[in-house]
Amino acid sequence: MSSNNARVTTPPDGRPQPVDHYENFPVASWLCPARLRPAVAAIYWFARTADDIADEGDATPAQRLADLAAYESALRSCIAGTDAFARWPQVFTPLDRVLRDFALPSGPLFDLLSAFTQDVRKTAAGALYRDRVELIDYCRRSADPVGRLMLHLYGVTDAQALQRSDAICSALQLINFWQDLSLDIPRGRYYLPVDDLRRHGMDPADPAQWASHPQAPALVAHEVAWARDLMHAGAPLVHQVPGRAGWELRLVVQGGLRILDRIAATGYGSFHVRPKLRRRDLGAMAWRGLRM
Repeated sequence: MSSNNARVTTPPDGRPQPVDHYENFPVASWLCPARLRPAVAAIYWFARTADDIADEGDATPAQRLADLAAYESALRSCIAGTDAFARWPQVFTPLDRVLRDFALPSGPLFDLLSAFTQDVRKTAAGALYRDRVELIDYCRRSADPVGRLMLHLYGVTDAQALQRSDAICSALQLINFWQDLSLDIPRGRYYLPVDDLRRHGMDPADPAQWASHPQAPALVAHEVAWARDLMHAGAPLVHQVPGRAGWELRLVVQGGLRILDRIAATGYGSFHVRPKLRRRDLGAMAWRGLRM
């Protein structure tokens, strides 16, 4: 469950920071119950720091992989109850409390690190995803763990809710991909599946030509429809999440759908421009959320 807009959350040291590049996360906003805000912030900073290791700065791929391995080792130390995580105490000290206070499952945390590691390796190799199955497997580890951790905090554990959460989180990840084509492709980050590229007559081995291909808008429309269907499949979860969190989730769902509307409004031109939400979209999102 995520948002694609910059908002503000509070890191473990208590200083508000802008949320501007780890996007698959529900921000600890005023809609989040006060008792859960420290837990949400601790999980967020775990994921945010790992994302920075994988994606920020000018480190080599080898260094990023080494740092992610060290970060995973620190997580294992934290889970084991030792304090061998001196390099990142601002992350693992509060996470240690959350793991114990909420009996937080550790599997989703390792899944996130697995996805970040895969991203580094794929980008370094200029590798593509073969098909939608492989891409959804990446989403299962890069996005779905966040929703499952949030549901755990809210005490929602039934299988249907988890399935719907996965659909929403994977949809949000896909929406971010299709929104960011103009940014990701020049950076060598390729999320368009090979099967879909070929279906539209586009050469997977020639990313520089994708944006100018006459079938590019049709391909983006195809991917947008996929993400929209996934989001609609997960949307009934808003009625299973209690209290204010259910209302925040409505806005998350509608925000994702609104970005898809923005992509469509460009003529599915996100190879060339990054559509984003504007202030005037908030009214439509709120109205649609109320109607859910």
